[in-house]
Amino acid sequence: MTVGFAPDLLAGRRILVTGGGTGLGRAMGERFLELGAELAICGRRAEVLEEAAAELGARHGGARVATAVCDVRDPAAVEAMLDAVGPLDALVNNAAANFLARTHLLSARALDAVLGTTLHGAAYATIGCGRRWIEAGRGGVVLSVLTLSALQGGAFTAPSAMAKAGLLAMTQSLAVEWGRHGIRLVAVAPGSFPTDAATARLRADPEGDPARGVPLGRTGTHRELTDLAAFLVSDLAAYITGECIVVDGGRRLLGGARAGAEEMLGWGEAEWARQRARTPAR
Repeated sequence: MTVGFAPDLLAGRRILVTGGGTGLGRAMGERFLELGAELAICGRRAEVLEEAAAELGARHGGARVATAVCDVRDPAAVEAMLDAVGPLDALVNNAAANFLARTHLLSARALDAVLGTTLHGAAYATIGCGRRWIEAGRGGVVLSVLTLSALQGGAFTAPSAMAKAGLLAMTQSLAVEWGRHGIRLVAVAPGSFPTDAATARLRADPEGDPARGVPLGRTGTHRELTDLAAFLVSDLAAYITGECIVVDGGRRLLGGARAGAEEMLGWGEAEWARQRARTPAR
């Protein structure tokens, strides 16, 4: 269904979604397809990308979804991937790494795993796209998926908060620098839009109510987020740049970047051991 938008809103647009094989990235990619876009997705696991591309194509009239295996932490790999997928009209920086941890116990490797994917990878992709657009004399759109912690910090997910805040600064800075080239940079900061991976990695109480602390009394639906993403990369938002749209049911206004942080302040070794045991390996 395309209620609310013309079915050809994104016709003729080629959009790349990083981390587009699963979760919210895949959901956004599917919405773009529904609205007429050509879709490319990238990620680290070929089998996940191929499965997503096949399923999305089957559901949308045999549409071809381009895939590219790429570890966005590697700048050379990002450049090769951008060359392979060809000219783009929009980039969605969705790929991210995150997990619950006590920051003072993080190793340099753990810190770099989050910053490398979430901040550096998005910066490599954004600068690569921007350079290509400017050299070709064409405009483009970069949409970065942030978190509430980018706006107010996030206890026990400090590396992610740092990385997402960096993406917000990138969005605001390049909106000014690249505006004269017809390039827009925008961002969204979602609240609770549950996915299996986020529940396992980031919920202090996976069995608890994910809508706790949300004034609207519920979590967001994927469609609500994907419609916002489609709007922001479309010409309907042609005069919006440098902005981050918060879509969280009012949670931020209660000061809650993530439910469970207060309880976690009192966790001991046993609670952290249980959290590590239920966090899936990447």
